[in-house]
Amino acid sequence: MLRYVRALLATVVALAFTWVLNTKHGDIPPFGKFLSPFRGFWQNGETADALPAQQTLRLPGLQQPVQVRFDDQRVPHIFAQNDHDLYYTQGYLTAQDRLWQMDFIVHVASGRLAEIVGPARLETDRFFRRMGMGFGARKSLDAAMADPVTRTVLTSYSDGVNAYIGTLTPRTMPFEYKLLDYTPEPWEPLKSAFILKYMAFDLSGRSDDLRMSNALATYGADVVKDLFPDYPTREDPIIPVGTPLDFQPLPLPATPPGFAATMSSKTPQHEPDPELGSNNFAVSGAKSASGYPLLANDPHLQLNLPSIWYQVQLAAPGVNVYGVSIPGVPFAIIGFNEQVAWGVTNVAADVMDWYQLKFRDNSRREYWHDGRWKPVRRVVERIKVRGQPDRLDTVLYTHHGPVVYDKPEKPFLLQTPIAHAMRWTAHDAANEYQTFYRLNRAQNYQDYTAALSTYGTPAQNFIFASATKDIAIWPNGHFPLKWRNQGKFILDGTDPAYDWQGWIPATQNPHVKNPPRNFVSSANQFSTGPDYPYYLNWNYGDGSYDRAHRINQRLASMTQATPDSLRVLQNDNLNLNAQLILPTLLRVLNNKAVAPPAPNSPEHAALQLLSQWNYRYEADATAPSIFDLWYGNLVKRLWDDDFGTTPERPMRYPARDRTNTLLLQEASAPANPSGKQASPWIDDRRTPERETLHDLVYQSLHFATDSLTRKYGSMSPEWAWKNQKSTDILHMLLLPGFGHMDLDCGGGAGIVNATTERTGPSWRMVVALGPQVKAYGVFPGGQSGNPGSAAYDDMLETWRVGKLNELVFLRNAGEPNRRVRVSWMLSK
Repeated sequence: MLRYVRALLATVVALAFTWVLNTKHGDIPPFGKFLSPFRGFWQNGETADALPAQQTLRLPGLQQPVQVRFDDQRVPHIFAQNDHDLYYTQGYLTAQDRLWQMDFIVHVASGRLAEIVGPARLETDRFFRRMGMGFGARKSLDAAMADPVTRTVLTSYSDGVNAYIGTLTPRTMPFEYKLLDYTPEPWEPLKSAFILKYMAFDLSGRSDDLRMSNALATYGADVVKDLFPDYPTREDPIIPVGTPLDFQPLPLPATPPGFAATMSSKTPQHEPDPELGSNNFAVSGAKSASGYPLLANDPHLQLNLPSIWYQVQLAAPGVNVYGVSIPGVPFAIIGFNEQVAWGVTNVAADVMDWYQLKFRDNSRREYWHDGRWKPVRRVVERIKVRGQPDRLDTVLYTHHGPVVYDKPEKPFLLQTPIAHAMRWTAHDAANEYQTFYRLNRAQNYQDYTAALSTYGTPAQNFIFASATKDIAIWPNGHFPLKWRNQGKFILDGTDPAYDWQGWIPATQNPHVKNPPRNFVSSANQFSTGPDYPYYLNWNYGDGSYDRAHRINQRLASMTQATPDSLRVLQNDNLNLNAQLILPTLLRVLNNKAVAPPAPNSPEHAALQLLSQWNYRYEADATAPSIFDLWYGNLVKRLWDDDFGTTPERPMRYPARDRTNTLLLQEASAPANPSGKQASPWIDDRRTPERETLHDLVYQSLHFATDSLTRKYGSMSPEWAWKNQKSTDILHMLLLPGFGHMDLDCGGGAGIVNATTERTGPSWRMVVALGPQVKAYGVFPGGQSGNPGSAAYDDMLETWRVGKLNELVFLRNAGEPNRRVRVSWMLSK
């Protein structure tokens, strides 16, 4: 009897152990499945030559045979005989390399993370749903599906993705599915729309309206006008000041009487990085060695593995284009063909506004607008949560847009303004797919401008160059027609005068073609000078104008330019902010009226080093580590007592340009009779003493040297900028061992080479137009999303050292090329 009991217990234990190993428990993966030698992650390993040199695939969704050739970077060159097959194949091959990545981004954007990871991501899901991501995605998809061309593209692309999904088995499933213990569901065009909306969130999902309203309520209009001006002291806009207008502007909406918003203690905390940006520039044939234009682009985004971009060549009747796509979205988003090249940077226009609402009662079923009560539309969101019952969440919609949060909630208490409606261009219908369909096929400037006419969001600076020797740039997108400064503060949601009053006509968006200076460029700075008739925004990223100044400085002096000239500029590490402000800081501390740092102190050694510095943020340099901490802490000491964010009164600091103006003026101003500086902003209100500029500058320098000493010991090569900056490229799930830590590279925020701790050039491209186009490019990763593949990160070292790969552009399917070693045939 005992023998049977033991056998039964052993069986129960074995079954329980098997169940435990093959079931996901919270954040713990099902290790039995994950480690299985037959179907686990071991099966995801690939050799460098994993792609068969010759292969024929039978894909029933194809209409005609398709030839695909792969080069030595595993870039597919697709040659199809019609649009349907071209985008079907693009979907299939992109999914083959990046299925989990594109699927995961859709789960984030659509508020469905809790489905796969459990309740830990429930509030993230609520946030993205309440932002109206689904609302905007469906409206944009309806516009795209109404056009027969883009409908064909989106449905064909989805069919191709699904054809690949249909080939998967538990053994061949991407390893992240095994780790998270779920399987992919069928792809549909709506998922591509969600990915574009996620990019819109990343690049335009931020506003300072609430912070600025709090500053206005605290200090008044005069202070805000002084410290938060509408145009900086030092600026070099994308469209040069004085560029003639080729249109008759529309009359601007009348500015309504002043509205004093209630001070808000709730500000967005899940916002994108305000310093995300990009560079692009093009020089005319007058500046190039070849006599033809050169174009460069490097979009600065978060650095992840798998990489944000996927390289592809797409060829069919009427199109032969090479570029990078966003996995999950058809077309080349940045690229070139035999006649034209284009690139993009973020415009940073003010396209998200917040409206203070007046509800009829606590039920919040009606709100007051235009002299009457209007109904609130209530949308119930059903959120699936792994291992738990579904959650229902009711989102309120007004004619402005969604009320992102209608009551204070934790853990998002500081997340967003309570009972305010959000107006955002990402909620409006547009057909961005048609823009890229046309850009991929563009042959000249007229084709380029026609393509831009349907583009909506996120607003981008589309740069252009052609083999017919035109260069141009258009800050482009749907820009609301506003009165000046509309949206700088919270708006009155009861008065229709505060509503958006229409749109700036697309033909009147800022633009310039073939300017006299023989180059065009953008670095996310102001789109125009004060001479442009419409309001786009009052503030752009702190680092943008330094990058813009440096790029334009280099381009203005450039002659006989080659592709390598533009590559070198993309890797420029000069910090103009340091060049501007460091001499003043040194002069303040060397003031004979004040005792300098002791000769044997770390501060003295730091000053000696900085006085000989060339202002370049090179990887091995020590000075950038000191200056970066010094300046950053000085800004904090200067403004934190006045504009520091607290739960009760979140605000923002004045922009860097205004900060530097204050520092430069204060350093050169004569002292008052008491020996103290005159500006009230220099003093730290939190201390009984009244600080001088010298006090703040010295305290900040001490903070910098003390921080570095605590971290690395006394001054040594360990203080190198590469160590202090510590650039990391991590797996999207932040999995240890699946990314790269502490990359040895220079650059930084506000520098042309804008490589920071977690952001930087996500794709560097240089195109040389001419009788035969040549192009060069690289991104920090590889074509494959599989960490077990040699193609997962094989381009990272080239990117790290600032080099580019020559891109293989085939004129036809049979063109010989020594770097193309794999050829597949696809047929139904």
